[in-house]
Amino acid sequence: MKVSEIRDILKAELIVGEDQLDEEVVGGGGADLMEDILAAVAKGAVLLTGLTSDDVVRTAKVAGVSAVVFVRGKKPSDSSVELARSFGLPLLMTSDSLFVACGRLYMNGLRGLDGSW
Repeated sequence: MKVSEIRDILKAELIVGEDQLDEEVVGGGGADLMEDILAAVAKGAVLLTGLTSDDVVRTAKVAGVSAVVFVRGKKPSDSSVELARSFGLPLLMTSDSLFVACGRLYMNGLRGLDGSW
C-alpha cells in the first residue's frame, strides 16, 4: 500500500512528505508507548500513534518506519515536523481514533507484520 492510499483511506491531512506519497508501506501498527514501538516495530511499516513528541519522530526514523500517522486529531509540534522533514519521513494526521484508523487500514488490506502489532 502506498502512503497516498493511507492518506485517502484515513481522510488524513499530509503534514510533511509530499514527495513520498508513492512510497510503499509493507504493514502497519499502532502504539502509544515508546517501548512498544521499539519492541515491535517493523521496518517499512506505518506507525499510528497519539504521541506527538520529537521522540516519536526520532524513534520512527531509527526503526525504519515508512510513515507516521497521528490519530485523534493530534498535531505534532513545529519541531517534530521539521525533524521529520529533515529525515524524509512522511507525517499524516487523522481525526480517527487509533482503533478506528487501524481498523480502516486493515479492512483495506494493510496487515501487521509477524503478528507483532
